[in-house]
Amino acid sequence: MPRPSPLHEPTASEQLERLLGEPWPFRGRPPKHDLEAWRVTDDWPASVPVTDVEIAVFEAWFGDLFDELLGPV
Repeated sequence: MPRPSPLHEPTASEQLERLLGEPWPFRGRPPKHDLEAWRVTDDWPASVPVTDVEIAVFEAWFGDLFDELLGPV
């Protein structure tokens, strides 16, 4: 006599499949986003504080590039 399989909680995918009526993830490519509907906002302050240590790091890593782009200071 076969034993009944132990009950298990349905996985998230199984729950979605039950709710949506089709397997998850959906087949095919995801829909393209309509970039016309995107809105870009800027919430940075007018002046952003930068410490001397941060400047030193940028000069150490990008000093040659800055010299090439802006000339030596």
